[in-house]
Amino acid sequence: MIQVYPAESAHRFDHGWLRGSHIFSFGEYYDPDNTAFGPMRVCNDDTIFPGRGFGAHPHSDMEIVSIILSGVLRHEDNLGNVAESTFGGIQRMSAGTGVIHTEHNPSQDEPVRLLQLWFMPAVRGKEPSYRAGKFPAERLDGALLPVVTPDGGEGSAVDIGQDLTIYLGRLHAGQSEIFRQRPDRRIFVYVIEGTLSAGEARLRYGDSARISGEEQLRLEAEEPAFIMLIDLP
Repeated sequence: MIQVYPAESAHRFDHGWLRGSHIFSFGEYYDPDNTAFGPMRVCNDDTIFPGRGFGAHPHSDMEIVSIILSGVLRHEDNLGNVAESTFGGIQRMSAGTGVIHTEHNPSQDEPVRLLQLWFMPAVRGKEPSYRAGKFPAERLDGALLPVVTPDGGEGSAVDIGQDLTIYLGRLHAGQSEIFRQRPDRRIFVYVIEGTLSAGEARLRYGDSARISGEEQLRLEAEEPAFIMLIDLP
């Protein structure tokens, strides 16, 4: 089954310093029918304006992933971690028993665009941890590249405390990829740029799809497309 969530169905917001969209219920936006997909709880497409950011705030028992699409994102936390990431960079924070952090755009003239993803952990109450990594951006071309994996293997940028894999890929116009999957697992697709078909569904920029019960998914780009695909339990 493929359930499409068009870009227009996302909750769009503009706070002056922060602009973007919430694909799931988040913050002031709440839809009781749109709170989760398996362990996935949040998919925000955020743009933070120059010199602004999220002040110090706490989290616990959540796997939080930031995928930087453009600009620079600076992370600091009470564990002593400080990192700045650009395109190709991914930050993973396992909040565990509790962590306090800030996320900031240190540039004075360039916004930062990122995907912020939250997942329930496989095990609750762990010691909090943080990791920043970078994937080889040139390997996105014409393929689905695993950039976050449970064990940090397959050349991925970071590991994560959940049985899931996040892929990124750029498909040329007319190019197709087959993603094979066990029928008892789920697939989440988000279109970062371009237009493509996912099975019988047509997706364009900002659209997402939640897919279950499919042993294989054919992705075909109508025009150059940049996509995120997540394999979920």
